[in-house]
Amino acid sequence: MSIKQRVEDIKDDLEFFDEELAKYEYIIDLGKKLPPFDEENQVPENIVHGCTSQVWLICEKKDDRLFFYGTSDAIIVKGLVYIILQIFSDSTIEELKEIDMDIVKELNLSEVITPNRQSGVIGMIKKIKEYALKY
Repeated sequence: MSIKQRVEDIKDDLEFFDEELAKYEYIIDLGKKLPPFDEENQVPENIVHGCTSQVWLICEKKDDRLFFYGTSDAIIVKGLVYIILQIFSDSTIEELKEIDMDIVKELNLSEVITPNRQSGVIGMIKKIKEYALKY
């Protein structure tokens, strides 16, 4: 499935909720689905810059695809991490290098999350692109 298709799927899920509070609660619930993240990976080189809260993101390469894992110390941000991982994990390195989309705008998150959280989402995508450029 392409990155654009994954974005559309998540956008459809978010649009199911009419009220901002319901979307917010849904994002928090998504964060509870994050797999456990080893404390040994919670080191400075894995921190995402631009986030108000702490966010850690790591990458694993399998064949020509990259898989991302992460967590945060804030419950709403865990949900945002989950969304970003769903969109970008299991993508080819080439796809990730070519990413040029405003996820906050695409998913209409600006009505739900603060500008600081929005810059955190942008920071996560920037880190994902950095990983892709390493390979």
